[in-house]
Amino acid sequence: MAGWNGNKKGLYLAFFLAAVLWVPAHGARLKDMGAFQGVRSNQLVGYGIVVGLDGTGDKNSPLTTQALASMMDRMGISIDRNQINVKNVAAVMVTANLPPFARVGNRLDVSISSMGDAKSLGGGTLLLTPLKGVDGHVYALAQGALALGGHGAGGAGGGQTKNHLLAGRIAGGGTVEREIPFRLDGRSSLTLSLYQPDFTTAIRVTEVINRALGEPLARALDSGAIGIRVPEHLQNSIPMFIAGIESLEVDPDMPARIVVNEKTGTVVIGENVRISTVAVAHGNLSISVREMARVSQPEAFGGGETVVVPETEIEVDEEMANVMLMGGGATIGELVRALNAIGVTPRDMISIFQTIKAAGALQADLEIM
Repeated sequence: MAGWNGNKKGLYLAFFLAAVLWVPAHGARLKDMGAFQGVRSNQLVGYGIVVGLDGTGDKNSPLTTQALASMMDRMGISIDRNQINVKNVAAVMVTANLPPFARVGNRLDVSISSMGDAKSLGGGTLLLTPLKGVDGHVYALAQGALALGGHGAGGAGGGQTKNHLLAGRIAGGGTVEREIPFRLDGRSSLTLSLYQPDFTTAIRVTEVINRALGEPLARALDSGAIGIRVPEHLQNSIPMFIAGIESLEVDPDMPARIVVNEKTGTVVIGENVRISTVAVAHGNLSISVREMARVSQPEAFGGGETVVVPETEIEVDEEMANVMLMGGGATIGELVRALNAIGVTPRDMISIFQTIKAAGALQADLEIM
């Protein structure tokens, strides 16, 4: 009987993986659209000290002197914190991401950012720093030499700086010392959380999973979560089961949206944007004001004074406005071709979209950043 159960499990996995491989590739993978609950990274943070700076450390930061005095006390050296005056030390915050299923001894990349009035962290070394989670427990330790993405040099008369000098990174500078208690084996159900909640997308994901599994094991819980029941004979092979689910491809549904960044003049238009019948006229009004100085000099023996009289010249130039007629249900391709035909700039396009939205003819959300 045990041999039959093993064969059944193997046949089921073979059928499942074969179904996954034959799913038509026309959409996005589920592993890029969502994540399983519990399988996520956790943020770690710690307070540390960077030493070995070339006179570019903190000068008037009480955080640095207090931390340095406390560290020396732990090493058996008593020192008055009021007498500490060093320029080669800087107080920093150390951050890292603890990936899911990280084991004791795994290496982490850590980021270091200055907290005080240091000028540069170049050439510094981070001393041993405990990294804590939101629960207050220490999950990793960090130490090592910093690598910056820039450099700087200067003297009393000036200097030159390239990129940012107060933030660095240590590749593999952290070591995991505590594991997060989370296990997959034996779970009878899983929950897939979508990054972009949408009811239509959730239903499509459910249908694709059930079609690949050959039975209705998945159902949409809401617009952002899909519950998946794990067959009993696969509950000890959850990683393989998840790998098969993540490889499935689904065509996600996108809301009709236009995103505008007025600071940079960037306009991003979704493919589902539609415009009702509307006529658009767009023209530019240019007003130029110039001031010139004219010298007024009296005639000979006139007894007057030579003065400078300002003159103002104003020119008004209004361009011919082209009228563009958009038919009802116009697609994004037709809209772009029409706007390019009348020669609008991205800045003009922002004004046009805002006006069409105000007129009630834009069937999409207009998001301004």
